[in-house]
Amino acid sequence: MAKTGYGKRSAGDEDPHADSDFAHLSPRDREIAVFIDHLEEGHAMGYKVIAAEHPRYGQQASRVSMGRITLAGHLRWIKEHITVEDNSMRWVTRTYWSRTRRSAEWWAEFARQRDGRDVTEDYQPGLARTESPEPEPEPQAAAEPDKPDEPSAAYRTLVELRTADSRMSLTEQECRDLESKAAEWLSLGATPQDITKALTDGLPPAVINPGGFARKRLETKMPPKKAKVRQKAARRARVTRVIMACGLCDADERTTEIINGLCRECLAECELDGSEYAPIPETFLSGPAPDVVDVTHWAAEVRAAGGLRPRGAR
Repeated sequence: MAKTGYGKRSAGDEDPHADSDFAHLSPRDREIAVFIDHLEEGHAMGYKVIAAEHPRYGQQASRVSMGRITLAGHLRWIKEHITVEDNSMRWVTRTYWSRTRRSAEWWAEFARQRDGRDVTEDYQPGLARTESPEPEPEPQAAAEPDKPDEPSAAYRTLVELRTADSRMSLTEQECRDLESKAAEWLSLGATPQDITKALTDGLPPAVINPGGFARKRLETKMPPKKAKVRQKAARRARVTRVIMACGLCDADERTTEIINGLCRECLAECELDGSEYAPIPETFLSGPAPDVVDVTHWAAEVRAAGGLRPRGAR
């Protein structure tokens, strides 16, 4: 998964799942598109990450296929310039996925609508999360003057120890003396059952001083104190500029022309590479390779595509 606030994001307003979702793509591109479509929201979307998790294809095959999936209108990388109310600024890159095929015009309008959006709730490095304030303590009803005070839960727990194990019968004074210790346990999230278990487990055959024994265990087995969460006020953040970025090399419209989600160089790479990469070798797979690769034939095609002579030719 990517850092919170990054990774795969749905562009929204998608058609229901159908067998024909990616029928316009080649078999390999279609396989990787289905793989991406089933990833959870927030999953990292770099081609290296996809290749590391896909069971059949390596980095180069994943890179080219993701370029073609982008050209087909399913994927876009959009850089958003965030301005925070403390006047700090940063660029963040969002990855938007659409199972439904979209036109270049649709994506351009989608990016335009991101401009000006409030993104306070999106976690970014340096931005505070919005913390929910702790609930106000409910006012306790005043005890009626004509009724005696009820014994506390901590006191009752200590008194009832004798029922759990007769060796831990505490006197009334011992219960009063240890009441504050037991109450501290309860304030840290322990239950009366937790206290009883801590004071009665593994007792020796005879307990000479139950009060001293209980005090020792209450002190040495005290639950850890809860860490106080420091609350931070969320700082307002807004998208102040939006630009398209190349999905394969991260270049953006500030330095190059982006055509259908790719720069010219990456676009040429995807258009010229017409080969269907074979699955990665069995050595690098957890299981057997699905098909046998004709390495000699594949190498000859690669040499020809690069303008090199076949091996053995003069």
